[in-house]
Amino acid sequence: MTAERILRNKGADVATISPEATLAEAAAMLQARNIGAIVVSGDGARVEGIVSERDLVRALAMRGAEVFAARVADLMTADVATCRLGDASRGILARMTERRIRHLPVVEDGRLIGIVSIGDVVKLRLDDLVHETEAMREYITH
Repeated sequence: MTAERILRNKGADVATISPEATLAEAAAMLQARNIGAIVVSGDGARVEGIVSERDLVRALAMRGAEVFAARVADLMTADVATCRLGDASRGILARMTERRIRHLPVVEDGRLIGIVSIGDVVKLRLDDLVHETEAMREYITH
C-alpha cells in the first residue's frame, strides 16, 4: 500500500492556509472541515509549514486566548515531514511514529498534491485485512 493508493481512496483534497492568516482562522478551518491539520502555503502548492489541532491546544494552554490573534507563521511547524506518492504505508507510519505526528503532506516535484493522516493509513489497512480474510474464507470453503 502506497501514499498514491491512499489518496486514490480518500481523494487528494488538502486544506491550505496562508502563513499570514490568524490562528483563529486556522481553528475555524479545522473545525469547518473536520480535519486535524492544515498545510501552510502561500501559493497552495509549496509546503511552508503545517499547523495541527495539537499545536493550537498547546499554544492556547501556554498563552491563553490571545494566541488566536497571532499569525499561523508564528505557530506552524516549519520543518515539515513529507512523503511521496510511491512511499509505502510502513514507511509512512514509521515516519509518523518517529516524529510523533499524525499527518504527512504528499509532495512530488516540490508541489503539494495531498495529505495522508494516520487514520487514512489505518483505515486502508483494515479494509485490506477484511478483503484478505474474505478471500481466505472463500478459498477455504470452496
